[in-house]
Amino acid sequence: MPIGTIIEESFSRSFALYRDLIDSIDESALSSRLPQLPSNTLGLQLWCVIGARESYGKAIEANQWSGFSCSLKSPTDISSVADALHRSANALSEILKTIDTYTDVQYRLVIDLLEHEAAHQGQLLRYLFGLKLPIPDSWKSRFAL
Repeated sequence: MPIGTIIEESFSRSFALYRDLIDSIDESALSSRLPQLPSNTLGLQLWCVIGARESYGKAIEANQWSGFSCSLKSPTDISSVADALHRSANALSEILKTIDTYTDVQYRLVIDLLEHEAAHQGQLLRYLFGLKLPIPDSWKSRFAL
């Protein structure tokens, strides 16, 4: 299987997990913090995922890092978060489809972004458990819960 296909499939799997997550929580969860622990909100976790997709996508396309930014203005509005997750996934998928041969820099950026997606999945599992929120079946399956 070509490496580009493996990369696209890895991102597609991650995108589906985040879609299932946002579909399983209500808006109030986005403002929730882990009790009695230093933490940001669940919505800000997703803001970081969206910003990384947007920023790494630009970097992969340009073959160089150009800084972090996020278009999501309201990490407490569920429709805005869902739309931004969808939009950032689609934009990154389109960028990846344009690359025939990855440079070493692009490979590193792709791996860094996949690691970032996975790191947030681990953090978000802590939020789901700690806040007693429903865990989507896809997450249960993926992480053998």
